[in-house]
Amino acid sequence: MSASAKAGGVTLRGFVFLDSLQPQLAAFVGTTCRGFLPLAGQASLYVETAPGMIVNRVTDVALKATRVAPAVQVVERAFGLLEVHHDDKGEVQSAGDAILDYLGATRADVKKPRVVSDQVIRAVEAYQAQIINRNRRGMMLIPGQSLFILETEPAAWVVAAANEAEKAANVNLINLRPFGAFGRLWMAGSESEIDSARQAAIEAIEALAR
Repeated sequence: MSASAKAGGVTLRGFVFLDSLQPQLAAFVGTTCRGFLPLAGQASLYVETAPGMIVNRVTDVALKATRVAPAVQVVERAFGLLEVHHDDKGEVQSAGDAILDYLGATRADVKKPRVVSDQVIRAVEAYQAQIINRNRRGMMLIPGQSLFILETEPAAWVVAAANEAEKAANVNLINLRPFGAFGRLWMAGSESEIDSARQAAIEAIEALAR
């Protein structure tokens, strides 16, 4: 039985456990979130739902069952997103178990991710860098760097790609959007490092889709 059937019309679009937040991803979340700031090395869980309003209940369940702290809560009409974190991985895993139990779902019910699109722009021109920097929330894009852009569906899974890419390569996290219809990631660096980051990001999504 699907999560949608078990949870009264709720679809579990994303259930992304990160055993160790990488420094740039943790800093990015801390810069952009309205909740409690996570730290590098902490375990993290992203839960994405449809419709969005159920995230309010999901947050309540996770916080009452465990000691996790929420950094991100996005409630849109179509989709909702919650991030919780803690130094103790067991607390984060227990929060995930509580959420699944509340929804009457299992990890097998979670919608599998897919790469919708990816591209690398090499030796970015100065004017394009300026346009991207006006909208970025993370590091600056420097003209001449290579830029990797990844798009995933569902959206929350893009954080797994970002975390693995940062582990694999010396790159800069420019922007990340893990909510909405699609997830999007922008990373920049030297040509060789961006190629390594791209490979790691795509392999992470493909592994989660199996």
